[in-house]
Amino acid sequence: MAQRGTETTPENRAGDASKARLRMWLRMLKRTRMVESQLRERLRAQFDTTLPRFDVMAALARYDNGLKMSALSGILRVSNGNVTGIIDRLVEDGIVVRVQVPGDRRASLVRLTRKGHEEFARQATAHEAWIDELLADFDAEEADTLSERFDAVTQREKRA
Repeated sequence: MAQRGTETTPENRAGDASKARLRMWLRMLKRTRMVESQLRERLRAQFDTTLPRFDVMAALARYDNGLKMSALSGILRVSNGNVTGIIDRLVEDGIVVRVQVPGDRRASLVRLTRKGHEEFARQATAHEAWIDELLADFDAEEADTLSERFDAVTQREKRA
């Protein structure tokens, strides 16, 4: 005879699954923060830069013609104000240039300079090696499977 409260019912199974997902999320969040902390420290130590600067450069590296600030903010999912300060410093460092949008005096495009592309390539190479090191416990198949599962969550979110 089953002990009271241990009977296997659809409600208990649903509750168990819910608890398992919560534990997974908390572990994933903890590990994500650990990896992010390592990336921040390594970018600072090796390149004297920040993760937000790296993220801006990564976004711009995908768009040779540049992006409007609003589009860049949308890609990074941060406010225009957050991006403006980073762009200002990248311009000062010769990493990014602002280019006026023809026919729109209020808008400008930002894009990486040659120096910016070269610097991003150096940082991206190190970044990839760091991620490979930090996530070395996952083989390629596991990484692909997890990526597909996270993509499924993203697709479900977009449909909602």
